[in-house]
Amino acid sequence: MTLTTDQFIAGARRAAGHATFQAEDAASGERLAPAFVEATPEEIDAACQAAAAAADRFADAPLATRAGLLEAIAEGLEARADAFVERAGAETGLPEPRIRGELARTTGQLRMFARVVREGGFLGVRIDHGDPDRQPAPKPDLRQRNIPLGPVAVFGASNFPLAFSVCGGDTASALAAGCPVVVKAHPAHPGTSALAAEAVEAAVADSDLPAGVFSMLQGAGHDLGAALVRHPAIEAVGFTGSQRGGLALQRIAAERDRPIPVHAEMGSVNPLFVLPGALADRPEAIARGLAGSVALGCGQFCTKPGLVFVRRGEGFETFREQLIQAVEAMAPAIMLHSGILAAFEAGCERLAAAEGVERLAAGDSAEHRARATAFITAAEILNAQPDLADEVFGPAVLVVTLDDATGFETVAEGLVGQLTAGIHARDSELDDQAALITRLEQRAGRVLFNGFPTGVEVGEAMVHGGPYPSTTDSRTTSVGTRAIERFLRPVALQDMPPAALPPTLRDDNPLGLPRRVDGVDQPGAAH
Repeated sequence: MTLTTDQFIAGARRAAGHATFQAEDAASGERLAPAFVEATPEEIDAACQAAAAAADRFADAPLATRAGLLEAIAEGLEARADAFVERAGAETGLPEPRIRGELARTTGQLRMFARVVREGGFLGVRIDHGDPDRQPAPKPDLRQRNIPLGPVAVFGASNFPLAFSVCGGDTASALAAGCPVVVKAHPAHPGTSALAAEAVEAAVADSDLPAGVFSMLQGAGHDLGAALVRHPAIEAVGFTGSQRGGLALQRIAAERDRPIPVHAEMGSVNPLFVLPGALADRPEAIARGLAGSVALGCGQFCTKPGLVFVRRGEGFETFREQLIQAVEAMAPAIMLHSGILAAFEAGCERLAAAEGVERLAAGDSAEHRARATAFITAAEILNAQPDLADEVFGPAVLVVTLDDATGFETVAEGLVGQLTAGIHARDSELDDQAALITRLEQRAGRVLFNGFPTGVEVGEAMVHGGPYPSTTDSRTTSVGTRAIERFLRPVALQDMPPAALPPTLRDDNPLGLPRRVDGVDQPGAAH
């Protein structure tokens, strides 16, 4: 397999820099060939300037062309499936079924946004016809549509080398919105990123769109990302990663002469609340389901349940014993890279050393592998040491026991913003838990019932977001069709002469768009 080690800049390859870096084999820690060239400041500027130059033409391109681009990218990724299995497997330690499954998710997401673009509802067309005879003042003619923000900087994530990376949800939704994209590849999987960039570059060329619609830059340090966010041509940022990284980018964006939005998804502990009835009815199933969710993908999902609240009572001892058995039976697993493994081990050591926290169970250990671990403490300990609820990225979970006097809604009140929260309960118990459900809706972007949060369905109704600190903007989602809204803004045209109106806002609706006219919804033509 031959990999491009240069920068992908508007259809050309450039390698002006002298500094290089290499990925590492996730299983062994050994360096992987080849060495990738770090982007220079001049190359960063060239990519951003090319994106800005392409923005107007891309925004004005027919919706069918934009949709075709997304579909062509999906086909290009599928054509490289075997190469992804080989390279992503080495760079991330992920097994072949996971990589192929993630590839299917990525291509499905691209095709979903192609459908969204063809349908045109994302344009949000609204028309209020004027009335010059209205008294006491004439009514103006107002026509609203959404327009793309402009070039978007996308940061590849470490834990999803395909679905949240070069061609992931941020890129797919930005391109669907009509925004050129400049990607900062994640340094842990530069080879996988180069393969994906080849697919996008070829699709752009075949779509008769300006080459500046897509660029990808490589670099191992933080300077590249900071320079991208500072660049005046960049109009928005999409990021999936750590809270530290997301907040750093948000600060840089806010300090610009013209601040821009940063849509950062920064992780979560995804608390679960096990109510007494469910604990009495299903202690074994809940314990084993929890253990499986915690260990899925070596705990490297941002939706991994890391905090579980349960009241001691009927079923608790069975739950506790079954959780111990399930965790102790887990084999050690490869993490995405050595830095993540070191952070996970440090997080487990922090919990183990905390006063009032007991290591409940641990799986087998091995060199260069993560050891699944469960801890247990009491609610009063957590209240006294709230940092115990900080995310430990990897296969670890903290069980928190409540006494009879502590209400679940009281615990929920003290939580910070989360991507998800879950309730295990009998149906009859939910009638008395309106306060808990309300609190969790206020704290999380997705509330689950009698399930586990790992796995994020890509669809119309999904919300993958939540209040701070899980994200920098609780009003949006990074998964699902509404993700496109992050890279659009509404504009109203007032009293524009009919002959000058863009096709999206004309009365005869030549594009067959769904729209709202004088307060009445009108369906669009089938596409």
